[in-house]
Amino acid sequence: MLDPFWSSDEYDERAHELYNEGQYDVAIEVLREGLHVYPEAVELHVGMGYARLAREEFAWARRAFSGALSLEPDHEDALAGMGEVLLKLGETGSGVECFDRVLALGFSEDLDIVLQMGRALFREGQLEPARRFFALAQAAHPDHAETAACVGYAAHRLSQEQDAIHWLRRALAIDAGHSEARVYLANLLYDRGEYEPSLAEFEKTTPDDHWDELGIWRVIELKKTIYRLTDDDPELKPWLVRLADLAGEADATELMLAELEAAGPDGTGSRDPSQLELFGALLSELQEMRRRGRSGEIHRVATPDGTAYTGTWDEIVTSMRDADAVFAGRSVEEYLSGYAARAARLTGVVIPVTDAETFIRGSADAGLLRILR
Repeated sequence: MLDPFWSSDEYDERAHELYNEGQYDVAIEVLREGLHVYPEAVELHVGMGYARLAREEFAWARRAFSGALSLEPDHEDALAGMGEVLLKLGETGSGVECFDRVLALGFSEDLDIVLQMGRALFREGQLEPARRFFALAQAAHPDHAETAACVGYAAHRLSQEQDAIHWLRRALAIDAGHSEARVYLANLLYDRGEYEPSLAEFEKTTPDDHWDELGIWRVIELKKTIYRLTDDDPELKPWLVRLADLAGEADATELMLAELEAAGPDGTGSRDPSQLELFGALLSELQEMRRRGRSGEIHRVATPDGTAYTGTWDEIVTSMRDADAVFAGRSVEEYLSGYAARAARLTGVVIPVTDAETFIRGSADAGLLRILR
């Protein structure tokens, strides 16, 4: 039993603290007790909705948001939360209507809520409306690098490559240190066969900006091909060291693949960059074989933003990737690398990306996840 003299704001504040710590069960108990004392406290209903949403209890979340909206029909956070629930339940049209209502209430320039709605749409594969919300955020905050990057990511998912390149370059013009946008742009150019522009972007990054083995292989091989560097050239050493750090101790299969990669079709050190994609696929298949050999045990984790994931380690990571507006639709390896890069900047902790389990346990050690079971 909490302090009987708490105000509704104090219940709400305590629930928020627990929510941010990933303690959703306890947060729900605090909210339930608060609602018993203050049944018409809108913020407590909204908090209950997001806590239920974090636990993927969509019917209960819908009920909580409905309770908030019955008390205050124009509550922007309740509308945004209801929209997310409706998207999860497959009621896309109604979900978008909730989001549009938030905009109509005058919140089109509220960066946090507009990005929240855009990312929710992006996670559910609603790319056109997601791009519309990202574009609104960008128009209201033209000097915000992340909003420009989000427009670029959505454009790329919509196969609008020129727009994607434009917006990624815009993000980098705003913040030249936005390494995720730069690496994304470099890889996009690489996939288009624009190898020299791709290398030019890669060269504006440092090895520590990279958490993706394939991306580093691309840097190494582009340098070797375009500059005709030998395998032992000092310019390659920092990248090889970083590659070794990410790859960990190589097994015999990896060493064999690396040896094949180092030599071209004729046994020399030079090769056509177009062959790099094949090597990347081989590495991805090797990692997938490792993952398939792991236990199919079911686990549950929770993130500080209130999202819970259930499944095998691999399924959890895949769900986390799909929920990330930046990496949805890209490879798991790219997501792991990008997530680890962000984590390193935020916490200073290096999260291993060798496989799903060590990644999740590393994230938990860094305080970015909580393993519930």
